[in-house]
Amino acid sequence: MTNTSETGTVDTGAAKKTVAVFFGGVSSEHSVSCVSAVSVLRAIDRERFDVIAVGITRDGQWTLVDPQSVDYRFAPDAPLPEVAAGESLVAFSPEAGSRELLELRDGQYRSAGVVDVVLPIIHGPFGEDGTLQGLFELAGVPYAGAGVFASAAGMDKEFMKLVFRHAGLQVGPFEVIGDREWRRDADAALARLDGLDYPLFVKPARAGSSQGITRVDSPEGLREAVETAREHDLKVIVEQGIVGREIEVAVLQGRGTNATRVSLPGEIAVDEAGSHSFYDFTAKYIENDAAQLSCPAVMPEEAVEEVRRLGVTAFEALDGEGLSRVDFFYTPDGRFVINEINTMPGFTPISMYPALWSKSGIDYPSLISELLDLALERPLGLR
Repeated sequence: MTNTSETGTVDTGAAKKTVAVFFGGVSSEHSVSCVSAVSVLRAIDRERFDVIAVGITRDGQWTLVDPQSVDYRFAPDAPLPEVAAGESLVAFSPEAGSRELLELRDGQYRSAGVVDVVLPIIHGPFGEDGTLQGLFELAGVPYAGAGVFASAAGMDKEFMKLVFRHAGLQVGPFEVIGDREWRRDADAALARLDGLDYPLFVKPARAGSSQGITRVDSPEGLREAVETAREHDLKVIVEQGIVGREIEVAVLQGRGTNATRVSLPGEIAVDEAGSHSFYDFTAKYIENDAAQLSCPAVMPEEAVEEVRRLGVTAFEALDGEGLSRVDFFYTPDGRFVINEINTMPGFTPISMYPALWSKSGIDYPSLISELLDLALERPLGLR
């Protein structure tokens, strides 16, 4: 493991590659993806890569976007940014192995370019959960980030925790409420939660960016919290609160057979005296002063090395590829309880993943180039 920039050697005489940046999507994390994409599009090395920007609207339309003009951003009291429907539709050519994007405009198809690699900056279901990754596999196009299984398991908090538990990582107590169970007998589903200690965190099982999460301090708030989570996902996970500091590490796949790389650990501190009882969506993206990142986190050296080791364990247990951010609770008695893994973490200017690598020796543009190079060296299909 290392926290230095092991990004390999670039052949500056090589032909430029074409990268298609996909962003937006139909999940509740659409706006986060848009803002992430702006930073990525501005930072891609244009001496090495030509860029095609493909926005996916909230209802699933693929459309070409001018990569030079996108300017999505979060602002207090402003509407959340989103991809607007365009005048054309975009799809991969059905011809086997072509990797060509076709644009349908005014009833006519034209080539939008042949894609060498995809950078799917899409968070949440139908983007980060293996569905889009499977499409890229079928289209024969290399892509950055986790494969189909790791993406799917990493998106589903129930199966993620089962994988981590099997790998020997400490997982906090939790219960899962499925859709049919809730519709059949909500009271019985709530009764199963009696074995958990408050506070509880009620979450959509397959959503991110802290969307739809409620902290519940007594049984009276449980039913409403479950209904809030179900607005984002009909499968709900209820987690027992863990007393501890929130510690995160950024993981980056090694080149070839080289070891997996991991950043220095960072710590998120939320001003609980303010309007945030936990690291929610607003604290993450809207109010820049609601949470602070400390990197490296102030911990004993042996704890620093332990959480970095556990981050790699989690990444490899899930069969991760490319990148992931792994989140832990550091308890007062010195244990690390894993919270979750994010296989396509946010890439906004204040997002944890690039911030951790910036503090650990890899700047933002170099990090993007490294992710694309990792994708280009990885074979498609079973591996």
